[in-house]
Amino acid sequence: MRVRRLRQLGFGDRPDPAFDQFADHLAAVTGAPYSMVNFIDENRQYFAGLHTPSGEHNGADLSAAAAAGSEVSRFMARDHGYCPHVVVRRKALVLEDVCDYPRFAGNPVVDEIGIRSYLGAPLIDRTGIALGTICVVDTEPRPWGRAGLETIKALAAELIEQIHRREDGAI
Repeated sequence: MRVRRLRQLGFGDRPDPAFDQFADHLAAVTGAPYSMVNFIDENRQYFAGLHTPSGEHNGADLSAAAAAGSEVSRFMARDHGYCPHVVVRRKALVLEDVCDYPRFAGNPVVDEIGIRSYLGAPLIDRTGIALGTICVVDTEPRPWGRAGLETIKALAAELIEQIHRREDGAI
């Protein structure tokens, strides 16, 4: 159902300037160096919106942060990162230091990219489908706290409203 809905909306297979702007907004609000608007299909994750410290939208900064030199772009395998978990749970996730959580510390993004903290929330649209997530990550532990949780949930709601306005032809 999610894949069909993403195709209906035209999301998940190409960069979108509005989502890049929203990723920039996420980074500005949270102070995180990396932020994404992430849609998940049956095979992969796609960062339709991406913010990196250099302002490039191709993931080169994230690649530079990679300890093992793995290439990271707008695509990521479904078993990498924490966003697929957020989509399945349909709840926001706060990991101030991923190494504090055995379940998450072994994720490939820890070793390959150096991710140490994560803050993400699902994008649940009017049909009740979790389309993907918004998230911010850092290569250092971050004390996101309750304020970070409330912020990421509010920003997810803000983006869902934009998506609905776009679908309704208001944007």
